[in-house]
Amino acid sequence: MALSAVLATVGLTVVSLTPASADPGTVVISQVYGGGGNAGAPYTNDFVELFNRSGATVSLDGWSVQYASATGTGAFGANKVGLTGGLAPGQYYLVQLGAGTTPSGPLPPADATGNLALSATAGKVALVRSADGLACNGGSTPCAPEQTAQIADLVGYGTANYFEGAPAPALTNATAALRLDGGCADTDVNAADFAAGAPAPRTTATAPAPCGGPSPSPSDSPSPSASPTVSPSASPSVSPSASPSPSPTAAPCDVPADHQIAEVQGAGDASPLAGQTVRVEGVVTGDFQRSDQQSGFYFQDQTPDAHPATSDGLFAYAKDTFRNVGVGDRVLVTGKVTEFNGLTELSPVTAVDVCGTGKIKPVAVKLPRAAGTTFEPLENMLVTFRQRLTLTDHYNLGRYGEVTVSSGGRTFQPTDRPGVDAALNARRSMLIDDGSNVQNPAVIPYTTPQVARLGDTTTGVTGVLTYGFDVYRVEPTQQIAFKRANPRRPAPPKVGGDVRVAGLNTLNWFTTLGSRGADTAEEQRRQLAKIVATVKGLDADVVGLMEVENNGQTALQAIVDELNAQVGAGTYAALGHPYPGSDAIRVAAIYKPARVTPVGETRSSTDPVFRRPPLIQEFRRARGGQSFTLIVNHFKSKGCDGAAGADLDQGDGQSCFNDERVRQAKAVLGLISSMNLPNPLVMGDLNAYGEEDPIHTLESGGLTSLTKKFIPRRDRYSYLFDGLSGELDHALAGHGLLKRVTGAAIWHVNSDEARILDYNTEFNPPALYAPDAFRSSDHDPLLIGLDLSGGK
Repeated sequence: MALSAVLATVGLTVVSLTPASADPGTVVISQVYGGGGNAGAPYTNDFVELFNRSGATVSLDGWSVQYASATGTGAFGANKVGLTGGLAPGQYYLVQLGAGTTPSGPLPPADATGNLALSATAGKVALVRSADGLACNGGSTPCAPEQTAQIADLVGYGTANYFEGAPAPALTNATAALRLDGGCADTDVNAADFAAGAPAPRTTATAPAPCGGPSPSPSDSPSPSASPTVSPSASPSVSPSASPSPSPTAAPCDVPADHQIAEVQGAGDASPLAGQTVRVEGVVTGDFQRSDQQSGFYFQDQTPDAHPATSDGLFAYAKDTFRNVGVGDRVLVTGKVTEFNGLTELSPVTAVDVCGTGKIKPVAVKLPRAAGTTFEPLENMLVTFRQRLTLTDHYNLGRYGEVTVSSGGRTFQPTDRPGVDAALNARRSMLIDDGSNVQNPAVIPYTTPQVARLGDTTTGVTGVLTYGFDVYRVEPTQQIAFKRANPRRPAPPKVGGDVRVAGLNTLNWFTTLGSRGADTAEEQRRQLAKIVATVKGLDADVVGLMEVENNGQTALQAIVDELNAQVGAGTYAALGHPYPGSDAIRVAAIYKPARVTPVGETRSSTDPVFRRPPLIQEFRRARGGQSFTLIVNHFKSKGCDGAAGADLDQGDGQSCFNDERVRQAKAVLGLISSMNLPNPLVMGDLNAYGEEDPIHTLESGGLTSLTKKFIPRRDRYSYLFDGLSGELDHALAGHGLLKRVTGAAIWHVNSDEARILDYNTEFNPPALYAPDAFRSSDHDPLLIGLDLSGGK
């Protein structure tokens, strides 16, 4: 079920949702009624009915129905009802909603109940594969790709501004929107799939009505639950089941083309022939017809018009079951010109005739593209990039088979270092898709003989350049191989000194299952193994930790116990936190008693500016010498939930709550001064990149960034977001301690590694897991060397 509304990436405001637990497109909304309890209504309550149109039972546990007004500013998440239970093939599921003020007939016993009040005439209903509320509404607040990926089905009716294809009819107190064919109809257009009629609620007690023929595949009907960046060429129209001849008297190949592809494409973003049926000729350049692919193929004109602004390629939404074609086939294709999510294509296709063979030479393309230009003139054309390209993003490698590559090496956050051009970053980057619409495929590209790592390179990328969900991408037609240009380091770089101090964000180490961290005992065991492997590899005398569950010493002690079980009893000890705060996570620290001795009590701050209060501890070498004071911090994140006033995103690249992070930085400086902390070392996830205000505040207060001082720019990063590397994790030293710093290093075991290597078991291929330090978190650990021998 394809969404026609524009999907916008919201950056750091994106909510994090639980991964989908079932195949996309299996359960749909089959009925929507919002007139309950109004004048003339046949029922007292509003309701939403669901239907399983697939051939397998689907669990609805953890799913929800969410609602937003037709054009208002409220988010889906403000109006939701949780779902439970399973739904057999052809089975219905009734969700009873709010009642009006005019009692009338009761609904049948519902399968789920809630108090949502739907509009009787126009609104938006989403079936969501998560219990979390979507912080978007598809209109004034567009749904980000990660949010859209959770939508199993969407119905916009009446004047709704978010829908599939076109909105379903407006309703009344006496009419509901009913999905045709008993719930089986699914052309990805609400207007075509729904009709207004008398409400007829059905429940799991109603006799099942399985859809005829083979079970629908997720790819049979492009779905909002599919990746926002899956091949976007799926069409809201369904290819007919037989290939009608364009002429009852002439042989198919004798019926000539009536337009060139360039005429269909036109010189602008949209086709000047949209809505018209055309017949065009070309040679197949990309075959992605299978139902687990894009359900269509790309073809290109052998006789281009030479106009620099018009593309000579086109996509035909025609499955292999309609007419199977292969690369090199010369085809004549008849179909309706459609603009689908920004892609010009033919859909529906009424004829595909193979009339010989041909060959298309790929167009040589070079990154970065010129300023002020787009790839629109090459849309749907065969291209090749002969230059060396660097892997800069693999966040969606495991889920959608996507990576991003860039010319000129790694791309960095503009606020992380001087001289970064955000526009140039975009112009020198290209997304590579895998031509598939399968989420979490069993076979993931670029994982043999080893999983591709950020910084790896490839040359000669060749494929069809296409567009969807606001981004151009390449669908490869030749195998892509990445060369290991950024090899793993089995141990961190040497930092010298007689005391080593490390910092590590554990990425939600929780001993409480099903919270922010592991969901199962097996995942917890795997997560702990990786965290311990990282700490062992760092071999630090003091380790500051972030994102540890705030449950007393339980979660922290679990790390210490497993460490000591492997490296020797009593090797590490945990500090207590005098004031850990009320957040679900806290900062912590562990140390080696044989190497360093705490001096005085562990301290913190009750200043409400700290959501996660810092941990402050002075240490001295066990053999004597100069002391230092560790201050472990975890500043407010960049997410925008709850932001107001000065904490709103100011459009300067620092995202939300920058003002709060500045106030936290000032408070840290105040603690150093008021507590007279000797030789302060501020470490932690400060949620600010290297040239942002919070870091400048600390530097202006007399602290020196050790990573800036000791680590080359090319290696100074600890985190990856949206394809851009940067340093969120910092170590800053006071002037007196600075002269005793012997080195600093960032051990790149996490940010360069694909997330399919982490501890999660839901979708990660089992063979890729290893109980090592690599992808133990999403933040790289820091390591600092200090020479504390002697006096001042």
